[in-house]
Amino acid sequence: MPARLLVSLSGLTDARPGTLDLARLLAADLDARGVPLTHLVQPASPAGPPPPELLAWLSGRTADGDALALHGFDHTPDPAAHGSRAGRKGEFAALPRHEAGLRLTAARRALAGLGLASGVFAAPRWLASPGTVEAARDQGLRVCADETGVHLFDDGVVLRARALGFRLDASMDRGDRARAESWRCRLLHAEAVRVARRSGAVRVAIRAKDLRRPDRVRTVLDTVDAVLAEGAWPITYPALPSTPASRTA
Repeated sequence: MPARLLVSLSGLTDARPGTLDLARLLAADLDARGVPLTHLVQPASPAGPPPPELLAWLSGRTADGDALALHGFDHTPDPAAHGSRAGRKGEFAALPRHEAGLRLTAARRALAGLGLASGVFAAPRWLASPGTVEAARDQGLRVCADETGVHLFDDGVVLRARALGFRLDASMDRGDRARAESWRCRLLHAEAVRVARRSGAVRVAIRAKDLRRPDRVRTVLDTVDAVLAEGAWPITYPALPSTPASRTA
C-alpha cells in the first residue's frame, strides 16, 4: 500500500477574526493538489458557539470531500477552569474511562446541536488517556486519533503514525523561538518525507494560529507537494484504511 497523507486543521471555532479567510486560502491550495482536509471541530467554547459563517463553510467543505472530526468539548479538564493553565495539559489527557465517556457524550451532543456529526475523535493537543480511548470505543466511534497513532476500532488495529505540527516551547525567549521556528519547519518537512518513503501515514496537523504564519503555510504546502511526489495517497481520517502491518499485539 502506498503512503497516506492526512492533513488536519483545528482551532477555527474560536479563532481570531479573519482566520476563516486564511483557511479558505489554504483549502483552495490543497484542493488544487487534490488533498482533502479533516476539520477538527471543538463544539463548545468560552467565546460562545461557532459563527454561522464558519458552520456553513464546514458543511460545504464536507459535502465536497473534506471530513469532520470531533475535537474535544471545551478544551479544559474542568469546565469551570476556563482561562487557567489546566487546559494546556489537554482536555482528555488524563481522564479515566467514565469521566471521558461523560465528556464525549456532552461533546457529541454539542456537535449535533450545531448540525454536525462525526464518527472520528481527535484528542485536543493529540493527548488521549487510555480511558479516553476506551470510552471512544464504547460510544461507537470509528476512529480515535492521538499523538502517536490512530485507533481504527472497526478493524481492531492501531496505525502507528505521529502527528506532525508546529507547536514550540512557550517558555523560550524570542530569539530562541525564532531559531526553533526555522528548525521546526525543516524538521516537519524532513520527517514527513521520510515517513512517505517508508509507505507510512503522514499526519500534518495545522492549527488556525498557524495560518497567520506565512512560513508555516509555505512549509505545509511544500511538504504536501514533496509527500505527493513520493506517491502518497491523500485521504481523510474517516476514510483511513488499516494495513496488516499496523495491527497491535
